[in-house]
Amino acid sequence: MIFVAASPAAAQLALPGAVAPNPPGAVERLPSASKTPKPAAAYASPSAETVVGRLLLLNGATGALQFSGRSDALRIDRFAMLGEVISDSTQQCQIDVGGGTPIEAKSLGRPDGLLRFAADIPACPFEFDLLDGAVLVPPQLRACIFKEADCQASPSGLWGPSGASLAANPKPVAEARARVEAALAANYRALDARLQDRAKADDLARDEARFSSDREETCRDYSRESAHSFCATRLTESRAAFLKARIDELTPIAVKREGAPKHSRKLSQ
Repeated sequence: MIFVAASPAAAQLALPGAVAPNPPGAVERLPSASKTPKPAAAYASPSAETVVGRLLLLNGATGALQFSGRSDALRIDRFAMLGEVISDSTQQCQIDVGGGTPIEAKSLGRPDGLLRFAADIPACPFEFDLLDGAVLVPPQLRACIFKEADCQASPSGLWGPSGASLAANPKPVAEARARVEAALAANYRALDARLQDRAKADDLARDEARFSSDREETCRDYSRESAHSFCATRLTESRAAFLKARIDELTPIAVKREGAPKHSRKLSQ
């Protein structure tokens, strides 16, 4: 199976939820008491330490992605993907990208609240966001083509621990899920209260209404997801971080400095 989607690699996933029946053109907004500033959840984006040295699998099941280094000098030491044979799409193939040669991952900062990196691989360039113990690769425009190996594959999706290992001990993920869901709700209300433009507020409401359904669609292929909810938890973390980044853009620098907590707490662990 090839994961090919129709949105740019650099795009941040804006994952959706169910929309209740409303009259045509109506927008269901989450409740907001008033348009006064509300506190956002404190957040420290995960560092490279949460993934360095760990074996990550695409959707917790296939391929292999392993890192070394640190947040300002991250390297991909191992990168393998399961794909399909170009000359015979009924057959699967596995491609070892780089052949064991380390691949530098260039830092792109935190455009959406999370550390973002770019892997400049000639046959398969892609970007990814660093989550807690996982990396998220946005949908690609097309599959990566490895002509010499007669194989094509896509890195799109969530790379994380094996589904079996997560299902064996689901409690830590469940606790993290509760924290990130609370952070997401707080950040939505905080951003909604800061938006003075009605059209922008309605756009935010639409994005948030779509979040849960998109999240479900993205995570349906993660191994044993129903037993641990790891993928849903990490994508909720990504969305909460995205909203916090938008809040920071609307918050005056002086207010940020005066109101910043002395110690930030990560959304998930």
